[in-house]
Amino acid sequence: MTARELATDICGKLHAAGFQAYLVGGCVRDLLLGREPEDYDVATDAHPARVQELFASSVDVGARFGVILVLANSTQVEVATFRSDLGYSDGRHPDRVEYSNSPEEDVRRRDFTINGLMMNVETQQVLDFVGGREDLREGIIRAIGTPEVRFREDRLRMARAVRFAARFGYAIEPGTFAAIVAAAPHITAVSAERLRDEITKLLTEGAARRAFELLDESSLLNACLPEIAAMKGVAQPPEFHPEGDVWIHTLLMLEQMPPRAPATLAWAVLLHDVGKPPTFRSAQETGDRIRFDGHAELGARMASAICRRLRFSSDNIEQIEALVANHLRFKDVFQMRPATLKRFVTLPRFEEEHLPLHRLDCLASHGNLDAYEFVQRFLRETPPEEVRPPRLVTGEDLKAMGFRPGPLFKEILHAVEEGQLEGRLIRREDALDFVKRQYREGSGLC
Repeated sequence: MTARELATDICGKLHAAGFQAYLVGGCVRDLLLGREPEDYDVATDAHPARVQELFASSVDVGARFGVILVLANSTQVEVATFRSDLGYSDGRHPDRVEYSNSPEEDVRRRDFTINGLMMNVETQQVLDFVGGREDLREGIIRAIGTPEVRFREDRLRMARAVRFAARFGYAIEPGTFAAIVAAAPHITAVSAERLRDEITKLLTEGAARRAFELLDESSLLNACLPEIAAMKGVAQPPEFHPEGDVWIHTLLMLEQMPPRAPATLAWAVLLHDVGKPPTFRSAQETGDRIRFDGHAELGARMASAICRRLRFSSDNIEQIEALVANHLRFKDVFQMRPATLKRFVTLPRFEEEHLPLHRLDCLASHGNLDAYEFVQRFLRETPPEEVRPPRLVTGEDLKAMGFRPGPLFKEILHAVEEGQLEGRLIRREDALDFVKRQYREGSGLC
């Protein structure tokens, strides 16, 4: 069963039980725009307990706010009771809700007019109490009611306004935009996890450049990601970066990034040059040209700190940090020893993320893809078993030979792997002989 079928079934059962029921929010907006909604929500005058009585496969995900999740195998639809929200002392959740029989009252608590539409699934009639259809036609993001009130209720709505404007190519209504600018410093009241997820959507929905331009224009960028705002006006050497400063370079990369890019790649695109502003040295200082010595290494540490601040998982932090730390190594691939190149191309998610990051970096600057094509050719022409061969000697082999774990132990394993990747050690017997010859008896032994 699809989400649309489940939502239609829910509305039908609620109608049959004597209740009002409508599709509501983003799914109505998308249907009117001719887009297939990613999910469906239903609004009804049935109270949560009654919804659960009608739908055995349902879960209480927020009954005190009137929200029940109805399930059908892997498909789910949120069913929310018409309500008014009273007070938002935590800047996210209403302090108290009052259930209502009025769909209009329910709509007036929502965020933007284009998300405040309801649809009768049987008749296709659209209920519009806030001018949402007109704003859809005109391409406008407008807060419902008083913008300042909407943004005090939930500060994340400011970033959502930016995301919808970028995603649909709409303008933010002047009063709504002015309210965002005024309240922008308060975006930090939003939990790190919610802010991270919203920025990830900004990066991956296919309009990342416009989204970040709007974040900047609305003062939200400096409030939530000051390290990115610091890129503005930081000049780059024109022989390598004819496009302009670090900010313009980053925007160009965001513009060319494909929709639904992996989140770790998207964040690496945003953060790959975050180390440039603090490492900037002018041509007068260096004596030849603008330089950013050590910016990849510093950038990796800064990226890690930003990701920790936004509560990324350890795995994602590690990947984003690796992408930033290694993005400059492509310039050295022509001179790399075979073992070094093989280790480089076996970094986790190399072809899915490291290579695309480098390609975007080139396209947004000098346009030279020689290193990218060299690595592509190497991967295409080199058998996988040569790029990542099984170990000839393992730690257990060294223990059996009498070596104990420690610095020398690791040195031996690395030296054997180096010889194997260079093609000097082919057979296991050769590798074992190498260890016996190179590491004198008794050195590091038990």
